[in-house]
Amino acid sequence: QVQLVESGGGLVQAGGSLRLSCVASGRTFSNYFMGWFRQAPGKEREFVAGLSWNGGNTYYADSVKGRFTISRDNAKNTVYLQMNSLKPEDTAVYYCAADPSAHYSTRSDKYDYWGQGTQVTVSS
Repeated sequence: QVQLVESGGGLVQAGGSLRLSCVASGRTFSNYFMGWFRQAPGKEREFVAGLSWNGGNTYYADSVKGRFTISRDNAKNTVYLQMNSLKPEDTAVYYCAADPSAHYSTRSDKYDYWGQGTQVTVSS
């Protein structure tokens, strides 16, 4: 089992920045593919960004490319999502997820472990 705990969400004005953190505990975190997803009210959960086990490969949704950066520190069992130039449409609950298969996927059903989510609200 892997437990994931997100933090760093909050209220920010459009154009501002936030950094989300996801701390993992339990089984070997360093071998997992890690992803960030988000879900806005009335919408499906969507892929935001993903990161390979060694941080060598990163993947982003088109809507956040160039504004968000995903990174990981395996020594701290932590994954980060740096969010810059935030827009009101970025408002959502953001979730950290782990895939033990270590394969890239934008499908939420491919991830076995999820955090509880952290709310990000961007005001216009």
